[in-house]
Amino acid sequence: MSDDDTTEDAELTDEPTEPEAEIETRYGATLTTSRGATVLFVDRDGYLDAVRAARDDGFVLCVDVTAVDYLTNPGREVGPGVTAERFELVVNLLDPAERRRVRFRVQVPEDDPTVPSIYAMYPGADAAEREVFDMFGITFEGHPDPTRILMPEDWTGHPLRKDFAQGRIPVQFKSATNVR
Repeated sequence: MSDDDTTEDAELTDEPTEPEAEIETRYGATLTTSRGATVLFVDRDGYLDAVRAARDDGFVLCVDVTAVDYLTNPGREVGPGVTAERFELVVNLLDPAERRRVRFRVQVPEDDPTVPSIYAMYPGADAAEREVFDMFGITFEGHPDPTRILMPEDWTGHPLRKDFAQGRIPVQFKSATNVR
């Protein structure tokens, strides 16, 4: 048997390589699903354009804007082609006419926790964006009233950050006779 015959046999027995799966996108964002729900991973630069495209496609109701601090889980899985950051902005939109829901997930770096505001498209996002700022310290560029909504104005820090120092505030009740 010659070397040429061996090479041909090896080529015939090699398993065919599957082409890499293309990353599916919608509105310029990476499309995934989670428990039957549509989830779109979008970067900060494309966030407003993606949300605008979704609104133009019928997603006229912003249900929620919130955030997650992944300080203790930096190696978590995110969508394909997406780099995990410490903070993640989560925005849920509804299309009531077609009974559809979409969730946007935006990675927000710890060293620059800013995201464009969607207030101009969804005025109902006003309080939710302020709450995310107040609790996580993520600022929304272009928001008309970027002030605290839950904590006092003179409060230092952001209570839902995982590195926020936990403390104890004593509670006093009026007319308490048996104070411990």
